[in-house]
Amino acid sequence: MATIKEIKEELGKITELDSPLFKEFEKDSRSGVQKEIEKRKKAIQAEIDENLRLEGMLSYEKELYAQCISLIAGVDEVGRGPLAGPVVAAAVILPQNCKIKGLNDSKKIPKKKHEEIFQAVKENALAIGIGIMDNHVIDQVNIYEATKLAMKEAISQLEPQPEHLLIDAMKLDLPIFQTSIIKGDANSLSIAAASIIAKVTRDKIMANYDQEFPGYDFSQNAGYGTAKHLEGLEKYGVAPIHRTSFEPIKTIVSEAEKDN
Repeated sequence: MATIKEIKEELGKITELDSPLFKEFEKDSRSGVQKEIEKRKKAIQAEIDENLRLEGMLSYEKELYAQCISLIAGVDEVGRGPLAGPVVAAAVILPQNCKIKGLNDSKKIPKKKHEEIFQAVKENALAIGIGIMDNHVIDQVNIYEATKLAMKEAISQLEPQPEHLLIDAMKLDLPIFQTSIIKGDANSLSIAAASIIAKVTRDKIMANYDQEFPGYDFSQNAGYGTAKHLEGLEKYGVAPIHRTSFEPIKTIVSEAEKDN
């Protein structure tokens, strides 16, 4: 009689829920074997569900593939809301029908999985561009315009150049056909790929700033206005990477100027 370990190895080779091998193994009354069967069935079902989810997130891309358009760039940004640091945009061209397991809106990916999926996108992508606009640009032109500049910069780095852009809730004045998608990072795999590239890139920038400007907890809050960040502002004042056009930084700077 085969050991439970041997049966587990055989079950691992099954990829279909209706495989007749399941019926064979189910004849084995050992509870350990029954548990392994259930475990394998759940794993196969999870694979099926994930594949269906990824298929659903390729609907915009598939419409374009049907028109013989294959060089599709997903474009997204991270960092519109923080009080400090840059806004970072990414543009990513994935191969046709490329599915990366676990790829989703970066806000829905567990933090511990960010780096793994970031690397998977880098390994699979045909092209990646990254645009970074610092706090000075944001203060000069406003965050909306700075976001557009970052996106244009990211797109300009793509080689080959895309035939079509899928952009998260934004239109750009570029001579490239484009589709603006509300909640694009949750509805398009190309935009989701750009989302994770932008997110991980910006998080690394903010972790470096945490070393340069300690006391604001930048490595944890990425520049957002958390309690620790606001405490740091109160204690250490405004850092060179703070956005002076954002509140409460604007008021702090204004009051400091009055005192001087």
